[in-house]
Amino acid sequence: MKISYQDKKNLLIEALSYIQRFRNQIIVIKYGGAAMIEEALKTSFAQDIVLLQSLGMRPVVVHGGGPEVSKVTQSLGQKVSFVDGLRVTSAENLKVAEMVLSGNLNKEIITHLQTFGGKAVGLSGKDGNLIQADKKKLASGIDLGYVGTIRQINPELLHLLIREQFIPVISPIGMGSSGETYNINADTVAAAIAVALEARKVIFMTDVDGVLSDRKELISYLNTATAEDLIAHKVISGGMVPKIQAALDCVKANVRSAHIINGTDPHSVIAELFTDQGIGTQIVKG
Repeated sequence: MKISYQDKKNLLIEALSYIQRFRNQIIVIKYGGAAMIEEALKTSFAQDIVLLQSLGMRPVVVHGGGPEVSKVTQSLGQKVSFVDGLRVTSAENLKVAEMVLSGNLNKEIITHLQTFGGKAVGLSGKDGNLIQADKKKLASGIDLGYVGTIRQINPELLHLLIREQFIPVISPIGMGSSGETYNINADTVAAAIAVALEARKVIFMTDVDGVLSDRKELISYLNTATAEDLIAHKVISGGMVPKIQAALDCVKANVRSAHIINGTDPHSVIAELFTDQGIGTQIVKG
């Protein structure tokens, strides 16, 4: 579809108001799904993040990488299993998860960001004692192994990097009080970091358009009460529940808004941030 000259001007004017509003604000982006797999989407994501920084915003990236962890785990002859959507992580699995998340994937993201002119630094939750974690325990008593839950975020290192104009890129690995390593859900990590940094917004990238109604239509705007009601009535279900729960945790702790967007749509981050309509679901307190 060809965009008219007037439409282009209107889009730029519309975007300008958001650019001015978000200048110097911290935006936390949880990066995952197909956007981390398809080469064209990796490129558009990196371009979006570098653009945010060049426009005066302070992006912080938290990434997942479950499919790649599973792929490498299986290639090494190790078992891949899940309980209630949570990865069971043995000591053997943990070594693979940390290698893939904090090594291969983290450095690939850094490379893409720096290719487009960004200044990026890769971290895991162990660096600077960023993510202090405890072993996650299920009510059922099933042992998930080295899967963690966040006890505390120590954001000092992140503040230092942000002040020096670096883009922190964080893998969801935490450390226990006795030096244990824990694999942690990346959505949960992104939410906790957004709260600790007092971010203006947190964006969760998925492989779907956002939250859908019972008629399978996109819900563009939700407050916390409505979102909780949709979960209770199972309109929001499956893998979307932990993302929405992470979003609710953020906005209840005074992050201004949380966004669920489709990362398979190129340049989805800037489309969500810089247009009136947006492309996904925005969640706010209320």
